[in-house]
Amino acid sequence: MDPIELFRQVSIFALLTLVIAVVPVVAAGAYVLRPSEARLALLRPFSLASLFSATAGTLSGLVNVLQGIAATDDMTGQWSRVSGGASEALIPAVFGMTCLAVAWLLVAVGMRRGVRE
Repeated sequence: MDPIELFRQVSIFALLTLVIAVVPVVAAGAYVLRPSEARLALLRPFSLASLFSATAGTLSGLVNVLQGIAATDDMTGQWSRVSGGASEALIPAVFGMTCLAVAWLLVAVGMRRGVRE
């Protein structure tokens, strides 16, 4: 499926979850360019917001999958849809944790740069 079409089908909550996950990466990029204690201090609450957002996004997706199961009378042959929905529900967690890993790797580079300067 076309990536643009995928973004059109994503809910506002899911898009917000993905945007919040990118904020620590941007903050870490700013820290790499100009390491300072203030920028590092900002990264901590951004990381927590990203963690909570990824968790909320994943739980929201799992709630939707469970509601779909509850709405279906006969689940015979429907488990492939359930597994597909569950795998989609995990995307915010995977994306959020990946962004946090990249952000903190950038922080490590910024700290290394700050030591040399």
